[in-house]
Formats: sequence, structure tokens, C-alpha cells
Amino acid sequence: MALKSTIFKAELQLADLDRSHFGDYSLTIARHPSETDQRMMIRLLAFAMFASETLAFGRGLSSSEDEADLADTDLTGFIERWIDVGLPDERNIRRACSRSGETVVLAYGARTLDLWWQASASKLAGQKNLRVYALAPDESQALAGLAARNMRLQCTIQDGVIWLGNDSSQVELKPRLLFGPDQ
Repeated sequence: MALKSTIFKAELQLADLDRSHFGDYSLTIARHPSETDQRMMIRLLAFAMFASETLAFGRGLSSSEDEADLADTDLTGFIERWIDVGLPDERNIRRACSRSGETVVLAYGARTLDLWWQASASKLAGQKNLRVYALAPDESQALAGLAARNMRLQCTIQDGVIWLGNDSSQVELKPRLLFGPDQ
């Protein structure tokens, strides 16, 4: 018998001063049985970083590699922004770049992130619509501490710094841009 996803609910109050984007979002996040709280919360962080009325979570780990962790689509079904978290294979990243207006990777992984990026950077150098961000290990681990089945979170983004928290604790995050048009 297959295990079912665990459903998490999040009420997210967002103030993104960098993009002048403000909103309240009621989110339903399905956490696959093999997904950690850390990865799920990084998906939630990716939502906060790129929030829009049309951004939606993908089916997660149970889906195929042809689906984004989050996708922002227009009314025609074109994927304006494809977002993956973790350390995806560079072939999958190139495929995502060819299928979307912009592809974003929010990478994390204590020991493996630097090795992954060393192996992938030269292969991805020609992708003009790609941005790759890295989270420090302590930041991604701290995010897992905010996970709860029902969450009320506040998020402020200013000058590239993200503060995400609830009534009892707060995490400060500084995603580092490894690759992108801004470099």
C-alpha cells in the first residue's frame, strides 16, 4: 500500500519590498512521504521569493522530472517561470530553460551543493534565462524548524534578505546568487 502525502496549510503574509509585491496567501502544500520538512519549507520559501497570483506548487516528489516544483503560468498555459529546489540534474535544468521564459533553481545541501555546482556550472553557462540561488546549510536547516501542519507565517523581503517567521521564531535568509543575468 502506497503512503499518501501529508497536507500542510500555510497562511503567508508577504511584504516583498524589493518587488513592491504585498499579499496574503492561503497555501496548501502536499508533502510527499519521502520529502523532508526542510525541502517542503524551501518550496514555501521559493513561493515567497517569486509570489504571484498565478504561481502554483507542482505535485512534488511524486511527479515526473518534467514538472516544476513551482510554476507560474500565463492564461495560454505557457510557463513564465519554472522553479526547482534542491540539486536537479543539469539536463533537467536545460530542458526547463527551453520550456519556460525563466528558470530558477533554489539549491541547498550542506556538503553536496558546492560539488553539484562545480559539476554543473560550465554545462549551464549558456542558459540566458536561468538563475541559480544557493541557501547556506544553517539557513535551510533553520527553515525546517518553522514547519507545522498549520502555519501562520510572516515574510519580509528587502535588499535580498528574507525574514520568515511565525509568532515564536524567525529565520533570516540570504540566498546567494550563483548564476544569472544579474551577474
